[in-house]
Amino acid sequence: MSDTARPELPDHLSIDPRSPHHVAAVFEHDIGIRFNGKERFDVAEYCISEGWVKVQSSKTVDRRGQPVLIQLKGPVEVFYR
Repeated sequence: MSDTARPELPDHLSIDPRSPHHVAAVFEHDIGIRFNGKERFDVAEYCISEGWVKVQSSKTVDRRGQPVLIQLKGPVEVFYR
């Protein structure tokens, strides 16, 4: 794959297709997220400029069956693999 075919990584991205921050074109490529210097594989949403990620809180779900997310603050780096 060439770098020209990859869309620019947004400042705010969510894996939830119902979110206004979901960009399907980005998920066609393998992306990585480094949070506090360590690569994370469980991130559901991130914001680089505000410095936070949201991850699922164990197996807990809300009344609609959606996973409960907790927000963690720290430096966020996003990259294509």
